[in-house]
Amino acid sequence: MSEELLDEIEAINSIYGDDTLTPYPLSSSDTPNTSNLETYILRLPPLDPSPNPESSSSSSLRLHFPAAYPAAAPPAVVGTHSSSGGSKRGAAARDLQLFRGAVAAVYAPGQVCLFDALERFKEDAAASAAAVHHRDDEDEDAVTEEEEEQQSAAIHDDENETDEEAAAWVISDPVVELKSTFVARCAAASSPAQAARYIRHLLASDRRVRGATHNMTAWRIRGAGGATFQDCDDDGETAAGGRLLHLMQLMDLWDTVVVVTRWYGGQKLGPRRFALINAAARDAFVKAGLVGDSAAAKRKGHGK
Repeated sequence: MSEELLDEIEAINSIYGDDTLTPYPLSSSDTPNTSNLETYILRLPPLDPSPNPESSSSSSLRLHFPAAYPAAAPPAVVGTHSSSGGSKRGAAARDLQLFRGAVAAVYAPGQVCLFDALERFKEDAAASAAAVHHRDDEDEDAVTEEEEEQQSAAIHDDENETDEEAAAWVISDPVVELKSTFVARCAAASSPAQAARYIRHLLASDRRVRGATHNMTAWRIRGAGGATFQDCDDDGETAAGGRLLHLMQLMDLWDTVVVVTRWYGGQKLGPRRFALINAAARDAFVKAGLVGDSAAAKRKGHGK
């Protein structure tokens, strides 16, 4: 661990509280190839010092600090770690996306960035909460059904409605079992930042995806000078992101980001759900032409 990171951890805990940034010990079940990363749990600070749980953030995020941080690489915001039962639905996912955006906005090579990222997060989260409150206070009759349909169509038909970069997603066939539906999307990505932008744009522009039970993600990128980057996010489906990343490793896929969306059907699938998640992802990879004939034939030989 670098001296800069040690100093930053001490400073963050001094400013926001002793348990703001705490180590997360890796276990044998964690994602492979993380031996050169320092993993921590970041408890996001409350937006309002009042005890009202709805006015403060209760999300915790999992961060990976690469060996090159802060000299040449930012911390990777892997996903959510926990969210209190009092949080509104979707609050953890919102906080995750806001903090990822904050890190991307403030990081500069050679400089630690967590304090600036946390302050940026607080500003963006407060602005987001204010916008939601303003919408809730509007008269329900202000928007007619026709206007609402036009707004919904604009979200899907005009990618310029969001500031994030749109991806050319290749979409799998739906995988359905016990009323749960899984759909995968994959796209080419040239950098970790681009992969994150693609995911943010998808969630911002597709209401059905945004409202799904889980949106599990993984990506692998080859950078300049032989550098490689890979990351994943469970989005509440424990270990699913790591399994997606492992599938990409087995298939030797690079410069690709994948999102598997699950709409829960009301019946638990148990471990079977991981096979369905990977099946949807594999179908998207095949449809995108990322899998050679020999690899496809090998999988057919093994069967299901």
